[in-house]
Parts: sequence; C-alpha cells; structure tokens
Amino acid sequence: MRTTVRIEDDLLLELKDKAARESSSLTRVFNQTLRAGLRAEQDTKKPRRRYHEKTHSLGVPRVDLTKALSLSAQLEDNESLRKVQLRK
Repeated sequence: MRTTVRIEDDLLLELKDKAARESSSLTRVFNQTLRAGLRAEQDTKKPRRRYHEKTHSLGVPRVDLTKALSLSAQLEDNESLRKVQLRK
C-alpha cells in the first residue's frame, strides 16, 4: 500500500544510513523499524492491577448528618464572617 508519511529530517537520515549499512531499501528498513516499535509498545504494557480502596470506621458522627448541607452552609457563612471581621 502506498501512503504519504511526514518524517523528521534527522529520523530520515538515520533510516537511510541504516538502509545503506544493511544494503536494504528504505521502505524495508522503515517497515521493520515501525514493526519493532509497535511490538515493543505491546510488550511494555502491563496489565493494570485493580484498585482496592481501604475503608476505615470514622466512629459515631458528632453532628446530625441528615442536614449536612445546611450545616456545611452555616460553617461556610461563619468562616466568611470571620474573614471579613479580620480585615477591619
């Protein structure tokens, strides 16, 4: 199959040098190099280990968590007021 590939100049020079040393065509050296690179990429891929999250007991809640959002908003408001008072 024919296709157009843009190769950086330094890589093309290396491929041409290798082809000359091996008395081979540039196409053959290019294909061999590309295949070797693809194989190496497949060989280096390790199967991912499953991530297991460790859980810990936090004990009994000290506040009623049924209204956690309103508690969070109240704490945020208190902190905002504290910061405003510090600027005065």
